[in-house]
Parts: sequence; structure tokens; C-alpha cells
Amino acid sequence: MLHNPFKIVKMFEEEVAHYAGAKYAVATTSCTDSIWLCCAYERVDVVTIPKRTYISVPQSIIHSGGQVKFEDLEWSGIYQLKPFPIYDAAKRLTSNMYIDGTHMSFHLKKPLPIGKGGMILTDSKDAYEWFLKARYEGRSFNNPNISYREDPIDLNGYNMYMTPEQAARGLWLMQHYPKH
Repeated sequence: MLHNPFKIVKMFEEEVAHYAGAKYAVATTSCTDSIWLCCAYERVDVVTIPKRTYISVPQSIIHSGGQVKFEDLEWSGIYQLKPFPIYDAAKRLTSNMYIDGTHMSFHLKKPLPIGKGGMILTDSKDAYEWFLKARYEGRSFNNPNISYREDPIDLNGYNMYMTPEQAARGLWLMQHYPKH
């Protein structure tokens, strides 16, 4: 057994990032949480999205402080939360899918059946570090030198991290996932 069970989450994130062609991946509890974190990080204001999308997308925009503007747009697999560098790719997981300079969100339950889980792809180190802390209650998720009780909380974080069990299943499934 691993000394730190969250190391399996990191391994899964690295595998997905490599597969998708992104520098970083951050595993979350859902695509909804991933979109919300991206919107909060970008401090969205008015966001334009397609009329026909899952209800959690406009809800995530509103909960992060933004306003939603709908457009009549046909889309398949991916669309941008305009004008921000955020993409909803909820139903898409393909090799080298990452678009440079963006934050892409997708739901692992759909293409990779691990149950509940989402992922953010990014190439920004600042965004990556913010996403890690924000999804883990503002704590220093990957710093083994800081104990739980001594961790200085300087960010209002949330309980949005993927469990090690889900990550382990995802890591196993990725070993058999097709290249596209």
C-alpha cells in the first residue's frame, strides 16, 4: 500500500495529462466542479455558451459570479465558454485533445467509466497550483513537508478532490484506453 494514498491521484493526473497532451491535469469530483473552478480562477463576468448544454454549466458560471448569455450554436463534444480560455469537453477524451493556453474540463464518467470524477487540463503552472489548492479545501495538497495541522490556509478552498479509489480505477482503465 502507498504511504500517501493521494499519490495514486497524482499518478492518474500525470497519465491523463500525457495522454491528452497537456502539461498538467487536476482531478476533481466532477466536470461541474472542474468548470466552476475554471470560472472562479478566470473571474468570469459575462460568459456565452450554447443554448443546448447540460444545466450544470450555466449553474457553475452563475455560482462563480458570472452571468450567462446563451447562443444558438450546434456543437459536438467540445465548446468554449466565450470569451474565456475555458472549454467544456465533457464527453471527449482523446489523445492530444488539449488546446494550448486553455483550461479544458471533462467528465471521466462518460468516456472513462470510473464513476464520479472530472478533470481540468491546463498548461499554466499558476492555474495548476491554484486548482490543486482550491479543490483541496485550500490546503497544500502535494507538499509532504507541511503537516495537516500546520498548513497555512490562504485560499478559500473546496472539497472537490477525486478519491484515490476513483483515481486507481481510472489509472487502470487508462492502461487499456485507445489512442485516437
